[in-house]
Amino acid sequence: MLSTMRTLRVMVAVGALVLLAACSGGGRDRNTDGYVGANGSFVTVVPVKDRKPAPTLEGDGLDGKPLSTADFAGKTLVINLWGPWCAPCRAEAPALKEVSEQYADKDVQFIGMLTRTPDTSSAIAFNRKKGITYPSFADEGGSLELEFVKTLPTQAIPTTWVIDAKGRVAARIMDDKLSASTLAGVIDDVQKSTS
Repeated sequence: MLSTMRTLRVMVAVGALVLLAACSGGGRDRNTDGYVGANGSFVTVVPVKDRKPAPTLEGDGLDGKPLSTADFAGKTLVINLWGPWCAPCRAEAPALKEVSEQYADKDVQFIGMLTRTPDTSSAIAFNRKKGITYPSFADEGGSLELEFVKTLPTQAIPTTWVIDAKGRVAARIMDDKLSASTLAGVIDDVQKSTS
């Protein structure tokens, strides 16, 4: 009984250390070849040779009109999974707006992917208030976000993917305080590596 208790304590201690290491704010992620940015963002950049084709996303936009990523072939795409109910999504909106405007003439197309929001009117109102003009899919059921399961699946909301100009998943950003400089840096890296 005593050795069982010691074994249990050791297992709990090891588990706590693993949990603390996983939650620490720095270092490389050896499984995804990503890095943890200075502000706590987790950015995974896929080496060019390892990039896989991005899914073609198709569905209705917030305006009810058909929307497809195929319409933007040849451009770098920035796909942002978001919801107006999500505090980190609201916090990152100014950075997304800023970078989308900054890169509008650099062959970069931003597209939102609204999730878990049955009434799109709240999302439309949110975008209008924040001045966000790029389109968003209305993905209430989450089927579009599941399209990334074979490349870089989402692990949190918000998640932002960068698709290179050749249509491959090049990066994923998960950040509750995404800065414009982090996002612009990832886009720049992806564009440089693709040219």
